[in-house]
Amino acid sequence: MISETNFGFVADLLRRETAMLCERGKEYLVEARLLPLARQAGDPDVDHYVDRLRRDAGERARAVDALTINETSWFRDLAPYQAFVDDVLPRLLAARVDTRRLTIWSAACSSGQEAYSLAMLLDEHLPAGWTARIHATDVSPTMVERVRAGRYSQVEMNRGMPATRLVKYFQRVGSEWEVQPQLRTMVTTQVMNLAAPLPPLPTFDVVLLRNVLIYFDHATKQSILDRVQATIAEDGFLMLGSTETTLDLETTWTRESAGPAGRVVLHRPRHGRAVSRPFPDSSSPAASPHLTLRTGA
Repeated sequence: MISETNFGFVADLLRRETAMLCERGKEYLVEARLLPLARQAGDPDVDHYVDRLRRDAGERARAVDALTINETSWFRDLAPYQAFVDDVLPRLLAARVDTRRLTIWSAACSSGQEAYSLAMLLDEHLPAGWTARIHATDVSPTMVERVRAGRYSQVEMNRGMPATRLVKYFQRVGSEWEVQPQLRTMVTTQVMNLAAPLPPLPTFDVVLLRNVLIYFDHATKQSILDRVQATIAEDGFLMLGSTETTLDLETTWTRESAGPAGRVVLHRPRHGRAVSRPFPDSSSPAASPHLTLRTGA
C-alpha cells in the first residue's frame, strides 16, 4: 500500500490541480488508480511511481487525470430523471415556447452517461420543432474524449441501460456499443475545471451538478455554486446529487420538491438574471479549443 508520505504528496497534487479533496482512508483508491500507470511506466509499485511524479510533469498530468475519473451509470438514481421529465421539462416547454430551444449543462459529466441519458429523454419527450443542446464538461480530458467518442463496453451498458433504449439508441461496433447520431448531435463537450474561473458559456435552462460537490471543501463548494448560478436563466433549474445540499452555504437559491414522493430537490435562482449569451461556435477562433460539437457518427 502507498506510504503515508507519498499519499500526502498525491493528495496535495490533486487538491492543487483540481481543488478536490483526497482524505485519509482513500489510500486504497489512490493505489488502485495509480498502479496501472506505475506498471506502464515500468515502476514496481505505486511508491516508486510517486517518486517519478515528483520529477515528471507529464506523468503528473496523467496521474491527476486517472484520479479524477469517477464511476457512473445510465439514468443514475432514476428519480432525478423522472423529476426532469415530469416536473422540469413541462415548465420549460411552457416558458420557452417562443424560442423552442433548450440548453442544458451536464457538469462533471464523467464518461457521458448522464448527458446521453438526458439526450434520450429529450428525444422521446420534446415536441416536434424543438431543439436541445447538452453541454457535457469534465476536468478529465480522458472522460471528455470518451463522451466525444460515444462508445461503451457491454459491462457499462449493463449498468442501468434499459433493453428498449439500447436497441433504439445504440449500434454495435465490434465489442462496443456506439450512441446513434441523433443523440450525438445534441451533445457538445469541453474540458473544464469547476474550481477555476469558468470560460464563456451560454445561459443554461438546466444545470446538473450531481455527485461532485462532495469532493470539495466548504469554500470551494461556495465558489462553484456562485459561478454556476451566473450561468443559469432566472427561471432555470439546478439539480444536485441526492446527498448534496445548499443549506449550509451562503447562496441565493430557493428549493422545491419534485419527483417521486417529492424526493428530488430542485434549486432555483432566488434573484438576479444570468446574462444571456449565445453558445460558442466551435468553428470560431474565439471558441474554446476544447469545445467540440458532434455532428454525427
